[in-house]
Amino acid sequence: MKKVVKFGGSSLASADQFKKVGSIIHEDENRRYVVPSAPGKRFSSDTKVTDMLYACYESAVNGEDFSGQLEDIKARYQEIIDGLNLDCSLNADFESIRENFQNKAGVDYAASRGEFLNGKIMSSYLGFEFVDAAEVVRFNDDGSFNAETTNDLLSERLRNMNSAVVPGFYGAKADGTVVTFSRGGSDITGSLVALAVHADLYENWTDVSGFLIADPRIVKNPKSIETITYKELRELSYMGASVLHEDAIFPVRKAGIPINIRNTNAPEDKGTLIVESTCRQPKYTITGIAGTDGFASITIEKAMMNSEIGFCRKVLQVFEDNGISIEHMPSGIDTMTIFVNKSAFEEKEQKILSDIQRAVRPDHIELESDLALVAVVGRGMKSTRGTAGRIFSALAHAHINVKMIDQGSSELNIIVGVKHEDFKNAIRALYEIFVLTQI
Repeated sequence: MKKVVKFGGSSLASADQFKKVGSIIHEDENRRYVVPSAPGKRFSSDTKVTDMLYACYESAVNGEDFSGQLEDIKARYQEIIDGLNLDCSLNADFESIRENFQNKAGVDYAASRGEFLNGKIMSSYLGFEFVDAAEVVRFNDDGSFNAETTNDLLSERLRNMNSAVVPGFYGAKADGTVVTFSRGGSDITGSLVALAVHADLYENWTDVSGFLIADPRIVKNPKSIETITYKELRELSYMGASVLHEDAIFPVRKAGIPINIRNTNAPEDKGTLIVESTCRQPKYTITGIAGTDGFASITIEKAMMNSEIGFCRKVLQVFEDNGISIEHMPSGIDTMTIFVNKSAFEEKEQKILSDIQRAVRPDHIELESDLALVAVVGRGMKSTRGTAGRIFSALAHAHINVKMIDQGSSELNIIVGVKHEDFKNAIRALYEIFVLTQI
């Protein structure tokens, strides 16, 4: 069995954290391929190494003396090396970084050094082979990611390696120019390595024990999600839940490799398992609740609009021509309502309204702002009667008026629109009825 393990910045912020990671890796011989992030914060007021590198490089570009900043970064790594009692020196690497900063090698190069150096330490600590991601993660000349070449390079390099450390977050063009991923970089690298070695499991270690049913900033001590499908994850992510970036999911999903989100500081917790499909019954009817606010609605009324061919297309064309993405579009016989991002709509509000008037000659247009959307997501909803009724009951009991309801054809989610001031109370009410009371 092969496992690829990725560790986030908080998991590798200090020597003590490194020791936790080492114990996790050594307790399972299947954890053979490691993807480290750069050191994160050691305490709340600390600075991430990546941010230190950005600041240091900016000083170099501005022609300022950056030697003190570079020494501070070097000291962070030396603290880890000393804490692990390693016979490991990064002096040559820092000298190379100094020269490349002076030669303005690029901000991506600067940012990538956090993972590169941490990978060197991890390799020495574990006794695993070090593979520079710049040699195996390929970007095209225009900066776009080249998945096919990357998989070929990674597969070939790792084929005869029983264990290896591959730093996350960056790769390079064919000429060696370093390029970083825009978001979720180390998570993406982990999934690429898992795909290349045909891993049985991709473990993503962080500082939380998996995904939570609801936002802990809104619901106090929410329960964790034991198993979630990629479709459910997509729905929750779309509605603003803090989850893995989509680019980090696609490679392993395509290959049928499950992802396990685990907690470095609580390795005994099972975390959340992300799978393509499962026959495991969820503990609750729902899998998760997520939401986001900052929406506006445009309700268009016109008598007999249902018999006017092309009416909806003309309305949607207006939004497309103005570069506005539509979130939802519930409709009736003589009305249709468009939900859009409020900030994007406000910039072109009057032009859009004028264009709608010219396009379809409506009887009336009504605008409403400061709206929020809340999604209840779960594969268990499809086989459970009365889910929508429980949603309305919970919101009514909390004195929350529902402005819109939209159920996907997959019966995997139900989305309700509420006023901004009811947003958090709506999530709390739904969590209470589906998780705490389970009536």
